[in-house]
Amino acid sequence: MRQLLILSGKGGTGKTTVASAFIKLSGAKAFADCDVDAPNLHLIMGQRSEPRRTDYYGMPKAEIDADICVQCNGCAEHCRFDAISVNSAGEYSVDRFDCEGCGVCESVCPVGAVALRPEVSGELMLYNGDGRIFSTAQLKMGSGHSGMLVTEVKKQMKDAAANAELAIIDGSPGIGCPVIASLSGVDMVLIVTEPSVSGISDMERIIKTAEVFGTKTAVCVNKYDINTVNTERIEGFCRSAGLPYVGKIPFDPEAVRAINNGMTIVDVDCPSGRAAREIYKNTMEVLSE
Repeated sequence: MRQLLILSGKGGTGKTTVASAFIKLSGAKAFADCDVDAPNLHLIMGQRSEPRRTDYYGMPKAEIDADICVQCNGCAEHCRFDAISVNSAGEYSVDRFDCEGCGVCESVCPVGAVALRPEVSGELMLYNGDGRIFSTAQLKMGSGHSGMLVTEVKKQMKDAAANAELAIIDGSPGIGCPVIASLSGVDMVLIVTEPSVSGISDMERIIKTAEVFGTKTAVCVNKYDINTVNTERIEGFCRSAGLPYVGKIPFDPEAVRAINNGMTIVDVDCPSGRAAREIYKNTMEVLSE
């Protein structure tokens, strides 16, 4: 299975728009949404079947047994995250949003009143219908360890679609743990950037991150005509860095209407859709090299 990962370095550049177009153009039998903090690829892909849902357990959280607790205050004194508090009745409790599951409180408790318990941190979802595998997940609000959940999303996809020739992966914005987990093991990264100062800066950061993994990387520009000077800067950067520049997409109100109607930009005849088809062709050529 060849894996094409689509990243942006920042949110709002059109990464998911391009990913959905590529899925449609390639007829991919396997695809995934690794933006587990805010997954939205399912809104465009029109999944008709109900997914298989699986609880995801991240780091455990501390629990205090009030019947055993002797109110020595050792757990609260040693908690560096200030996750343990005591009320007016002298009862100790753990704030599950602040607790990092480090286990110090469990270690210092003299009577064994504190224990680490498994905590549901998110939900994995696997759609298996119409001959396609779609893997995604939703991180529970306030939970961390999104990188670990991204790894599970990719593993779930690969296990369910082991015979698929190509997988398209919609990554998450930024360069943090979810992106690093998304990058692991993929064959190529397509970076979707925009001609803004922040867009260029984040493009450069994600390129450096991909270089650490030795992953083949290409670049395209979305909404290129909102600032043609910066678009030329991006093209020049790619030439000097020896990176494949696979094309550019114009700002297109038809794209907004298509997405709002639950379609991809290649489902309608519009400037952005025609540009996406050319970018797809060029990207597949780079992937095949």
